[in-house]
Amino acid sequence: MTVAAVAAIVVSHQSAGTIDACLARLRAAAAVAEIRVVDNASSDGTLVVVQRHALADPRVRFVANPDNPGFAVACNQGAADSTAPWLAFVNPDCMLEPDSLARLLAHAQALGRAEASAGASAGAAAVDVLLGADLVDEDGVRDGAARRNDPDFLAMLRGPLQARHGRPLDVEVDPAQVLQRVDAVSGALMLLSRALFVRIDGFDAGYRLHVEDLDFCRRAREAGATVAVANDVRVVHVRGVSARSRPGFVEWHKHRGLWRYFRRFEAPRRGWLVRTAVWGAVWLHWASRLPAVFMANARVAAP
Repeated sequence: MTVAAVAAIVVSHQSAGTIDACLARLRAAAAVAEIRVVDNASSDGTLVVVQRHALADPRVRFVANPDNPGFAVACNQGAADSTAPWLAFVNPDCMLEPDSLARLLAHAQALGRAEASAGASAGAAAVDVLLGADLVDEDGVRDGAARRNDPDFLAMLRGPLQARHGRPLDVEVDPAQVLQRVDAVSGALMLLSRALFVRIDGFDAGYRLHVEDLDFCRRAREAGATVAVANDVRVVHVRGVSARSRPGFVEWHKHRGLWRYFRRFEAPRRGWLVRTAVWGAVWLHWASRLPAVFMANARVAAP
């Protein structure tokens, strides 16, 4: 029998459409010792739903932020308000099965021991593991963000006709591997030990929305952790529920996050010409997205 050892951290914003089902599934999930909901200034009834779950289950507690400090800040708040030895960051639009977290936990522990045995003696301490799941939408279509490479900024500079010759961001699933090693997993669902989270100082609060998961996974790898996806643990991810009402905000912070990532990991080993070119490529791409943003805003504003 799996010991309840996981603190599930849920960051919500305008999540009334999915948070009820998400929390009901988390409360029914094996291995869950604590559930922490950090709400970033929702005005759509999200907190009413969360309060109902908190009254019904002592494992559920919530933090109601008066403003929206961003996903990374809220993740760190949820981790700080919990004590379980393992942390699972779960988007409010992820629908877990009763055994999803227990299976991820078992995989992470087994992989950590196997990595330690392969790299040293059989009695070596387990290697830290950061694990994601096989995310799919409601129609069963796989989410490419579940398995990713580090961004290839030089491919961006080759332009749209040549960028496809660079390393793609999304990685194809390898059905032959139960645990597929990748550079990064999606922040929509990730499991890791609290010890690893503390060692890498949690999420970088300088990111507001998007790219913080790529940054987080890269720092975990640089700290010696293995990052992988459990291809046999499938979880439905209803993508973009809270983002649909603010497409301009999402696009701005996605590109801002990409530039922050480049400055941290790539810029120190690139010349000024490449740094300038990447800055231009990032913000030109943002500008190219503006017509789609305006159209999306118009659809949101339409009665």
